[in-house]
Amino acid sequence: MGLTKVIERVFRRYLPSPFTIAVLLTVLTIALALIFTENTSDKNHFAAVLSYWENGIWNNGLLVFAYQMMLILVLGHVLVLSKPMERLILGITKLVKNTSNAAVLVALPTMLVSFFNWGLGLIFGAILARKVGEYAQANNIPINYPLIGASGYVGLMVWHGGISGSAPIKVSEAGHLKSLLEGISNVELLGQLPETISTSLTVFSYWNLVLFTIVTLSIAITVYYLGKRVSPSNVNLKEYKFKSVEKENLEGAEKLDYSKIAATCFGVLILIAFLLQYLPALKTLNITPNMLNFFMLGLAIILHGSFKSFLVAVEEAIGDTAGILIQFPLYFGIMGIMGSSGMINSISDFFVSISTTVTLPIFTFLSAGLVNIFVPSGGGQWAVQGPLVLESAMQLDVPLPKAIMALAYGDQVTNMLQPFWALPLLGITKLKAKEILPYTLIFMLIGSSVYIGGLLIL
Repeated sequence: MGLTKVIERVFRRYLPSPFTIAVLLTVLTIALALIFTENTSDKNHFAAVLSYWENGIWNNGLLVFAYQMMLILVLGHVLVLSKPMERLILGITKLVKNTSNAAVLVALPTMLVSFFNWGLGLIFGAILARKVGEYAQANNIPINYPLIGASGYVGLMVWHGGISGSAPIKVSEAGHLKSLLEGISNVELLGQLPETISTSLTVFSYWNLVLFTIVTLSIAITVYYLGKRVSPSNVNLKEYKFKSVEKENLEGAEKLDYSKIAATCFGVLILIAFLLQYLPALKTLNITPNMLNFFMLGLAIILHGSFKSFLVAVEEAIGDTAGILIQFPLYFGIMGIMGSSGMINSISDFFVSISTTVTLPIFTFLSAGLVNIFVPSGGGQWAVQGPLVLESAMQLDVPLPKAIMALAYGDQVTNMLQPFWALPLLGITKLKAKEILPYTLIFMLIGSSVYIGGLLIL
């Protein structure tokens, strides 16, 4: 337990807020570009680098990417606040008998839900852990509540390899790969880039599904075993109440906001349009951000049963996007500098010089895990690190799907160490980071072993 206190102290003392880190990384990138790159513009070098930065910040394609990622988070959160999800969560809590089975009941559904949508999984796991704690308290069932809380966070260790993963879902979109590498000087490599990389080759590939299954079962076995060994903890929780929408004194057009018929009809209309537009892509398992968000929008409106309930949930969920909303442009600026100044080429050449076809995915995994400590947004990390991974993989003839998923695995596994995305869970469960870290660190070691082994074998 002493190790977790040291880690928590290090994070608090030496790691500033994610926005401040983005600012520091921006300044560092500008300085490195000035020192290690040559001026190829009519402007002086400093002005040219600032121009690359500004152009990257307002890159239209990347700004669309940022909005897509924010919607994935918001709509996932909105879904978990619906009545059907509330009934599912309450139904699961009634199966709790002890710490071991409670931890499995929290960890397994959370990982499955997170594979579909990380925003949904994050809040689902947090509320499920809280409700399990409340149920145990009300029925005098002794449990180790910190282990239950950690089990509710484990979905963040599988999300990037899932359907809402920033890297795999974005590369399935036409034109994204070339826009990401438009600044590289190697025209031959740029010409080798495919138009898209289907999620059938990444998320839905047999080897990714095998690794997801192994990780899921390994974590379920681990939390069950830990539940047998840990001591019960004190649980003192007030009831967490799902927000309800009052329908008093409605007049005229106000009734439309609360109409179940209107909401259901509009939600069904969205889903019909979704099927008509995307059925061919669904048949080939090629999921894009727009597809995922369009489906979740229609489903969320239907499950909430009224526009008013849907909008109340959106208002509650949208606060979680504040951090990534303002960070994304800074990371796009960093990418603009690295691409236009030639830094991407230099760094990629370095990785190629120390790697082989076998070791590059491992180096990518390890570097992605390290970068995630400083850039806790998977989308922001893909914007910065993605071009390096793609160019290095093409130079060494590493399959692009494997390189992309190596980055995804490295990014997601160190979420068990990085407390940024745990903040919503800690707020809902009323736990502290130091209480769940002993368990999430174990999860990280297990997940890392599976992913590294998979990258070497599969």
